[in-house]
Amino acid sequence: MSDIKAEKTSSKKGLVIMILVSVIAIGAGAGGTWFFMQGQQDDEYESARPKKIPTAFKELDLFTVNLQPEGRDQYLQLGLTVKIRATDVALEIDRQMPEIRNRILLLLTSKTAKDLSTLIGKKQLGIELTDEIKKSMDSELFREEILEVLFTSFVIQ
Repeated sequence: MSDIKAEKTSSKKGLVIMILVSVIAIGAGAGGTWFFMQGQQDDEYESARPKKIPTAFKELDLFTVNLQPEGRDQYLQLGLTVKIRATDVALEIDRQMPEIRNRILLLLTSKTAKDLSTLIGKKQLGIELTDEIKKSMDSELFREEILEVLFTSFVIQ
């Protein structure tokens, strides 16, 4: 009778061990699958996120214009640099340079020294210059690549 009890006990132990091994194997498989899928989602997220395009600077020629008269003749000498994305927009600016220069000259000659003497006036001029350069671009894509116009020289005399 003790042999039968011992046999039943050992078969129960064997069954419990097999169940434990099976549960551990299933858990390891599920954990490995979860870990792998998390890595795949991170890779998909990284590839879906747009790459940050570095900025570049495109220097324009020096502009010298007569301002609108206010009692005496005054002129403005202005150095400009365009902050852009480092893409083909620099080449497009070169191609459109005659139109860009024309737009800038027309805008600058419409100003008075009083318009440009304050910080607010200078900031407003920068915004207007940026808009004029964007208007010169044929493609919406190139317009988005132009970030702002920076003053490298600003002399009113």
